[in-house]
Amino acid sequence: MLIRKADTILTMDDNRRELFDCDIRIANGEIKEIGPALTLMAGERELNASGCLVTPGLVNTHHHLFQSLTRAVPGGQDALLFGWLKTLYPIWNKFGPKEMRVSAMTGLAELALSGCTLSSDHLYLYPNGSSLDDTIDAANEIGIRFSPTRGAMSIGESNGGLPPDNLVEDENFILKDCIRVIDKFHDPSVSSMVQVGIAPCSPFSVTRELMKEAALLARDKGVYLHTHLAENDEDVAYSLEKFGCRPGQYAEDLGWTGSDVWHAHCVKLNVEEQKLFARTQTGISHCPCSNCRLGSGIAPIRQMLDAGVNIGLGVDGSASNDSGNLVLEARQAMLMQRVSRGADAMSSREALELATRGGADILGRPECGRLATGKRADIAIWDVSGLESAGSWDPAAILLAGPTKVKNLIVEGNLIVEDGQLLTTDLANLINLQNKLAKALA
Repeated sequence: MLIRKADTILTMDDNRRELFDCDIRIANGEIKEIGPALTLMAGERELNASGCLVTPGLVNTHHHLFQSLTRAVPGGQDALLFGWLKTLYPIWNKFGPKEMRVSAMTGLAELALSGCTLSSDHLYLYPNGSSLDDTIDAANEIGIRFSPTRGAMSIGESNGGLPPDNLVEDENFILKDCIRVIDKFHDPSVSSMVQVGIAPCSPFSVTRELMKEAALLARDKGVYLHTHLAENDEDVAYSLEKFGCRPGQYAEDLGWTGSDVWHAHCVKLNVEEQKLFARTQTGISHCPCSNCRLGSGIAPIRQMLDAGVNIGLGVDGSASNDSGNLVLEARQAMLMQRVSRGADAMSSREALELATRGGADILGRPECGRLATGKRADIAIWDVSGLESAGSWDPAAILLAGPTKVKNLIVEGNLIVEDGQLLTTDLANLINLQNKLAKALA
């Protein structure tokens, strides 16, 4: 495939080059050449990108895809984190394999249409025979590169945890199932479409022992670790009361720091914890819309970036974001830093970098998130000739004035969105099925 005559290419490569009126040649899932006036080869498909901005595919580093079936639930609309969870646990307890698969397809379709080519997912409950296999099957159908994590909860209410007892699992079974899904699905190659991680849900839903064992298992298997950390004041207070330390110390003590670990939220990390994360190259998934929706606070992203912390973006679950649009998430990240630290705190390009190479790096996928020869052909093409960009002096500043829906999306060299339409599934049928399942849960 040859992407022709892009008005602007934001490469996000190591030199942050911005190219004009250039082409991109891709073959076998890889970027082969970038430059002006490339020659169309025999049998090569041509994709016209005139009037368009081309960026790396966006990368989503934190999601709970199953939650797309529980958007805007009335009892949780105005609740803080813990109260929100207590409202939703009984609904999620009704899910089964069909709900998991359909909700994942819906969430991934939404992400794809917002320019996302690589998404993580944190699935931490498995009621009624559901499994991580359900969401991996959904990702295969939609065609997005996927980093699912085998989450878990093991401390129910009767033992001082937050989730109800019927949603927790035996810890020995959790570890065995982690091994099963890693052995079955994890592909460590650079062209991999599925890389599995291990992700106990949070400090208030699993034991310290499970956290330790998960870290040991992940390193033995060569996979990444993920959990929630320091999301809000309640989260920090729980850590101080139950463990006698702040969340950062808790993570360090249990082996949960390092370049193979990324934590979601981290809104309330203090300066010393930020230094710890920078020193150990521990990643953070910043989820600004969810943090706003749940009133968790404004994460000090500018301060953490300046300290050398590795950061990507996540849309979080659609029960706490109510949307899964990664362009809007990047814009929100930019705006929140500006409202807390001033208009020069974060530029459109810097926020977009968090949404591309920043996220790819904390997921351990440096072959993604940038456009350069030898990198994977995960590419988003944005039409900047339309209404949203009309009058813009800088079409590359897409987060300030530009579309929130992608024109074309390419994953591993395959076109999965063309002219704004998802090619890999019947979207109208999917939406209808999703709505039927949601009504049945109510």
